[in-house]
Amino acid sequence: MGINVVTISNYIDDFIKYNLVYEKNLDVSEGGRRPVLLDLNPRAGFAVGVGLNLMNMVGLLVDLKGNIITKTQIARPHTSVREVSECLLEIVREILRRSKGYAENIKGIGIGVAGLINKKDSSIHWPQKMDHYYTYASVDLPLKGLMEKEFNLPTLIENDATSACFGEHWLDLAEGYKNVLYMFSGVGCGMMINGELYRGSQGYAGEVSVYNYKEQDLLNCSNNESCLVKRWDMDLGIVNDVKTALCNAKEQAEEFFRITSTRAEDADLKSIFIASRGKHEIASVVLDKAAKRLGIKIAYLVNLLNPQVVVIGGGFEESGEAFLNKVRSTVMDWAFRESTNDLKIVYSQLRENAVAMGAASLVLERVFAQL
Repeated sequence: MGINVVTISNYIDDFIKYNLVYEKNLDVSEGGRRPVLLDLNPRAGFAVGVGLNLMNMVGLLVDLKGNIITKTQIARPHTSVREVSECLLEIVREILRRSKGYAENIKGIGIGVAGLINKKDSSIHWPQKMDHYYTYASVDLPLKGLMEKEFNLPTLIENDATSACFGEHWLDLAEGYKNVLYMFSGVGCGMMINGELYRGSQGYAGEVSVYNYKEQDLLNCSNNESCLVKRWDMDLGIVNDVKTALCNAKEQAEEFFRITSTRAEDADLKSIFIASRGKHEIASVVLDKAAKRLGIKIAYLVNLLNPQVVVIGGGFEESGEAFLNKVRSTVMDWAFRESTNDLKIVYSQLRENAVAMGAASLVLERVFAQL
């Protein structure tokens, strides 16, 4: 690191003073005094993390090593921005109710949510679909201020994909990966470039679509009307495609019910993933097409950014190996061969915890940065 021994020792003394590290035992001497081994004290601080995923909302209390102390989750609220905000507040209340023994050492709250997050003031612009139009609307409630006022804890608001990218990089991915993409379905991505999160000049980097409702017909495509630069639904249009197909196929709808115990009109991503694993033809075909569309979009980003790893998450890690293999083969077919040499495409290992874990980890990073 280019830092002299005295400076390192001073830092270590501060870490010991703040109880962040402790002297573990003595190592084997290679000449001279036996060196003292140090370890991170995981109980020196805790953070609350909340993540809004495709299918649920997850709340966690984690320690400095990323160990989960408490977890709670609810189904994703498909409601207004105000109600989503209230659900976020309630899940933090529940985590803190379960964590009274840790209250003194909780350092802050991290929230990972969809939308455009302004890094200067943490304001959120929420993607809201109105009829067949998409628009971004400012969140009705000042979420950061509400959190800090009610819980008296510093609060960090971050984009869901960016949070998840940081969580995977910090807590799970093998050492040495400095260029990472985290695909939150196909609507946004978190980017780690040269070992640092890339958020852009205002904090809005990572949106992988363009939209102009006045001229949206210019982006119509024959392949399920899913242009690669057009704004996609978070589920890649899978639920609508399956429901439409099942409405016209009575036997397939009955088979879908036998496999999933879910009626065709109530199909959701979770039941479709189950049906696909059960070899349901319509579910498998729709997922295969969605995987190909996602793979083409990833191929474009691979050519643009040349990452070492692409992580697929946001809920699609539950879709099975066939989905991932189709994404991989599509990327290899569409991206430059030079860009795919040694490229890894994997599912999120943190799975449904990725966004919440990443948001909490960003809080803990600030704990160290402020020492």
